[in-house]
Formats: sequence, structure tokens, C-alpha cells
Amino acid sequence: MSPRELLIDSFRAALSAADPLQIVPAHLPAPPKGRTVVVGAGKAAAAMAKAVETEWPADAPIEGVVITRYAHGYASADGIAAPAARIRVLEAGHPVPDEAGVNAAKEILALAQSLNADDLLLVLVSGGGSSLLSLPVAGITMTDLKAVTSELLACGAPIQEMNIVRKHLSAIQGGRLAAATAARVLSLIISDVTGDDPSAIASGPTAPDPSTYQDALDILSAYRIVSPLSVIRHLSNGARGDIAETLKPGDAIFELVENRVIATPHASLSRAAAFFQQRGITPMVLGDSVTGEAREVAKVHAALTRQIQQHHHPLKPPMAIISGGECTVTLRTAGVGRGGRCSEFLLSLAIDLDSRENVFALACDTDGIDGSEDNAGAYLEPGSLRRARLGELQPKALLGANDAYGFFSPLDDLIFTGPTRTNVNDYRVILIL
Repeated sequence: MSPRELLIDSFRAALSAADPLQIVPAHLPAPPKGRTVVVGAGKAAAAMAKAVETEWPADAPIEGVVITRYAHGYASADGIAAPAARIRVLEAGHPVPDEAGVNAAKEILALAQSLNADDLLLVLVSGGGSSLLSLPVAGITMTDLKAVTSELLACGAPIQEMNIVRKHLSAIQGGRLAAATAARVLSLIISDVTGDDPSAIASGPTAPDPSTYQDALDILSAYRIVSPLSVIRHLSNGARGDIAETLKPGDAIFELVENRVIATPHASLSRAAAFFQQRGITPMVLGDSVTGEAREVAKVHAALTRQIQQHHHPLKPPMAIISGGECTVTLRTAGVGRGGRCSEFLLSLAIDLDSRENVFALACDTDGIDGSEDNAGAYLEPGSLRRARLGELQPKALLGANDAYGFFSPLDDLIFTGPTRTNVNDYRVILIL
């Protein structure tokens, strides 16, 4: 097996630990006395809904609607029948929200409001839900919400900080979906964030939110984001206490709510580590919370690689350095480059390692889409820089323009998986032979 095949197979192993069709069934509750309504949002929503429909008792009624990213529903992506009409799968915009998401969120909120104490609201939550489940509060237009979201994406803010802002502009997130229903609520959650905090995943539609309006204002100020007047007015009114806060820990509403995390980045990294161990390659898992600017994180990984290769410390090759966590990319020149945080990490790693022999690497987003492109990530091998220069590519210039896609595409080293219908953050591995 070639290093490329080995690394791609390790990525598949990591994905298998977060496959909704495998993990959801064990967490399904018994049908309630009354109605069961399934709602949800995220990149894993279609597969989670399919798992529920497949395993739900045939004689028990069930209905609902979930939202996923465009082309992440079964029918639109590959012609496979979507979950049956009992749970409809709708598609909407990500990472920038759109009207389709608003309309779907309105429908989800109405379904929750229609339930009573004998019913069950089963909520399927996964990464990407913050954009997909977009229902701005009164006074905030979709144009305003899009503008703020685009600025947050471009400034390199961590997802947790982005979601603090979005929760305080939402009529359904920050625990408000749980507050809208009289039914018992069970949320099954696939985590894509550091720490697996339910309040940060999809902006916590059924989770208590410890953040405040003032926190949201401070985040916008820290990143020097110029927001629409309606956004500043709403957040300022909230900070003064003129508008009700998001639902807080200890609120009586959550006595009937369970937020259950059923898949995590850590579990996927552990599965990949076992994959390498079984093949006689020692794994070193740096953890699922490696964050920071992608290009700077790559330099730290490169330093560790050199230490291992030159001094056999702390471990001796053959070995694999594995890490997860969501890095950020701060755009230097808006609208010029193409790529995402995984491919940018690899391009920076390539430059820093400077064609070291016997070092191979792969970085992919577990949802199958790196940034806003069509690839999951990319692959790096010792000859990548040499081949790039033969093709008259300029690696440092491309990195400066945030154009990692433009580096790896001509080398035929982009990794394409299509939508995986799950999302447990990024997967990075450096193989030292």
C-alpha cells in the first residue's frame, strides 16, 4: 500500500467512527405516548434522519423536517432516495445563510410549538447548523445576517465566538428551540467543536447558553467588524437588558431537555490511531483541540516532525502524528485565493518541511468540503514542492494569497470524497517513514 493510500484509508477509518447510520440507532428512545416529531440541522442531518427512519418502529408514527447543506441530502448528491416523506430533508445555504434556511427554520419552530407534554421532540444536531438553522430576530434582515456572517468568516474568528454572535441574533438558537415546545426534548448531537460543548454546536438550539449580548458586542469589536446598524442596535438593546437574553444554565425549561453528544472528534482520532497501530505504525495523537491560524499550526507540526525524524524523540519512526480541531484562515486578500483551512495547513507545512524525505501528510475536513471548495482537503509528499516548481508554481506567493487550492490542484493532489454526511471537524496526519 502506498503512503497516499495509507493516509486516505486512515481518513476513512476516522470517518467510520462518526457515521450517523452506525451511531444514531443505539441512542433512539422508545416512542412516546403522543407524537414524535424529528427536527434538526447540520451537515449530518440527512444521514441522521435516515438512521432514525430506518430504525424507528414501523407501527409508531413519526414526522418531521431537517435541514442540511446544498448537495448534502441523499437525492441531490448521488441519486439515492432521501429519507421517506415522514422526515423531509431540506437544503439551504452554508456557510452563509439564505432564505431557504429561514423558511425551513420557521417550519421547524412551528412544529416544536405544536407539541404537548405527551409528545417527543427529537432534535438532530451537527456542525453547520448555525448557518442552516437561520431565523433572525425581528428587526434583523437576512441581508444584515449575511453581512455579519461573511465578515466573521473572513476575520478568522473561532467558531465558538462566531456562534456567540449568531445566537444573539437568532430566534431559534441559544436554547430558544427548547423554549418553544411543551414536549420532552432529546437532542442527539454530533460534535464538530473543541470541547464538545452542546451550546456551541449549531449554536445550541436546545442547549443553555452562558454567553451574553455584551460578549457578542465585544467579539465584533475585537475583530473590528463593521456591522449593520440593526445588528448593533439589537445587541446593544440586549446588553442594556431591554431584550430577553438567550436561555441560561439552570433555567427550568431544561428539566425536560437532554442534550446527548453521540460522536466526537476525539473518537474519530482514536479510530485512526488504532488503524495505524494495527499496521505497525506508532500513532501520536496531539488531541482534538489544535486550533489557531492554519499556516502557524503547520509550522509547529513541522518542528515536531523534524524532531522525530532527526532525534527519534519523543517517538521513533515509523509513526503518524495525528491531530484534530478547527484551525482558522484569515484572508489576506479577499476574493483572490481558493482553498480552505486543511489545504492551507498543508501548503504551509510543505514550505516549512522543504521536501524532507520520507514525510507524507494529509489534511481533510470530515464533512468532505474544505472551506467553500469541492475538495475534502489535500495530500502532500516529499516531491510536492519540486513538482510545483517544475510547473512554475510559486508556493509562498500562493500561500500569501490564501490559494492552496491553486497549489495542489495542478499537482493532482487534492482529495475528493464528496459530502460525507457527517462532521467531526478536521483530520490531519503526518506519516514519518
